[in-house]
Parts: sequence; C-alpha cells; structure tokens
Amino acid sequence: MKIPSGKRVTAAGILLMTKSPDSVEFLLMRHPNRWDLPKGHCDTGESFLETALRETEEETGITADTIEIDAQFEFELFYQVQYPETGDQLFEKQVRYFLGFLKQKPELILTEHSSASWHLWQPPHRIQTQTIDPLLESVARHFGQH
Repeated sequence: MKIPSGKRVTAAGILLMTKSPDSVEFLLMRHPNRWDLPKGHCDTGESFLETALRETEEETGITADTIEIDAQFEFELFYQVQYPETGDQLFEKQVRYFLGFLKQKPELILTEHSSASWHLWQPPHRIQTQTIDPLLESVARHFGQH
C-alpha cells in the first residue's frame, strides 16, 4: 500500500446482503482478531464506489455485475489509524460504505481473509464497535427497523 503524503487515507467497502424468501443475510470477512467487510484503499482517481466494487471482487471473487447497489444508502466513518511502515505517525482514515444486494450466495474466492461467514440479519447486532456496529445500525435505520 502506498501511504499518502497528507494525513487522510481514503477507503471504501460494501456491506453485501442476500435475500431469500425466508431470510436476509450479510457477509462478514474474518481477520485474525476481528470481523470486517470487503474494503480497501482508494487508488488515485478512483471513486469510492469504484474502489468498493474493485476491492470486493479482489477479496471475494464477487463481480460488480452481480451486485445491485442501493443508490439511497451510503455510510461514512472517520477514525485514526497507524501503519507499520510509517512508525508512530497517525492518519485520519475515511471509509465510505455502500449497501449491495446479491440474488444468491455466490461461491467465495478469499484472497486476504482467513474465512468469511454469512450472518442472519436480526438487528441490533453487536459485532465490532468501531466500524461494523455503527454501519449495521445505519442500515437498520435505512430499512426502517430502528
């Protein structure tokens, strides 16, 4: 990853959901010590949505043409991060999340995570307080469930 010269790092990801007649599920990716979503840093000149779709395909094998993006939903988080290659320098990380729907659960091709899991949509969720929980709360409000 190329560290920017400024103090802000931008990234984007997608909360993927699938709907079957009896349930709604969402995808979480497993890092060694936490859950996350398919997401990554924006390349120069790339929009947040382009980043989110590219990173999703790179990390899961799910192609953009199979994802229906909800144009009425975006969620942003800002928090501080450090990267090993920059010592103790702090960066503000801006992450924009989109909401995407899949017609069915695809076969996943994981490239950066140890595993992935589909979780039943039953808000409120308590998974990861800094990033995942606020996003899921926002989605619940978007669905009129909060």
